[in-house]
Amino acid sequence: QVQLVESGGGLVQAGGSLRLSCAASGRTFSYNAVGWFRQGPGKEREFVAVISWRGGNTYYADFVKGRFTISRDNAENTVFLQMASLKPEDTAVYYCAASPLATSTIYSHYLYWGQGTQVTVSS
Repeated sequence: QVQLVESGGGLVQAGGSLRLSCAASGRTFSYNAVGWFRQGPGKEREFVAVISWRGGNTYYADFVKGRFTISRDNAENTVFLQMASLKPEDTAVYYCAASPLATSTIYSHYLYWGQGTQVTVSS
């Protein structure tokens, strides 16, 4: 089992920044990638970004390219999502998830999920 705990969400004005953290514990050697997904009000959960745990390869959804940066601290088993130039449409619950596969944008490829952290961007 892998346990994931997100933190860092909150309320921010449009144009502002936030940094989310995802702390992993348990059988952390069992996954190859950690991704961020989000679910806005009345919307389906969507892929945001992913990083491979070993190689550090990254991939982003088009709507966050140039604004969000995913990174990792292997020693601390923590993945970060630095979010800048936030927009009201970025308002959502953000979830981190771990996959035994390589970097993937597909929801069903992720076996372990955190509880989510709320990000609210005001206009």
